[in-house]
Amino acid sequence: MRAIIVPLIALFAGAVSLVAFPAFAETDASATFKNTDSKEIGTAELTATDGGVVIKAEIDQLPPNHWVAFHIHENGTCEAASNFKSAGGHFNPTDKTHGFLSKNGPHAGDMPNQYVNEQGELFTQVINTNVKLDDDTIGIRGKAIVIHEGADDYMSQPSGDAGSRIACAIIK
Repeated sequence: MRAIIVPLIALFAGAVSLVAFPAFAETDASATFKNTDSKEIGTAELTATDGGVVIKAEIDQLPPNHWVAFHIHENGTCEAASNFKSAGGHFNPTDKTHGFLSKNGPHAGDMPNQYVNEQGELFTQVINTNVKLDDDTIGIRGKAIVIHEGADDYMSQPSGDAGSRIACAIIK
């Protein structure tokens, strides 16, 4: 009996590893982050799934050792001269209030805070289930991803009291 169980476990383990991440195999969109000096500081790869959009990002040269807000904004414009105010407000096509802790929230562009390590690097892989990559109403291609200097409190209106915008990337 043991001789049969071991090959079955090996077969099952192999099947799980082969099918665990097929949705991440192809990148459907990308974005390049720039800081307020217009210097490129990182990238994001976006993958469309049936359940939303996976955003995998690697960004450096951020202020170290703290949490930062990470949102999708309504405009695909990242003008450093305006401290990225050109990106507009949070992407909110369904007219919700801001924040995961808000009774009528969150905005489609609201995403969890991300931690910047002691080297000023942010590595993340999140799925936003409130958006699609290409859709007439909730599509985010052509929008911007913005990083704020502080953490989102998930309830203050209109954008979580997260402070200034320190990095921005247009989803292409």
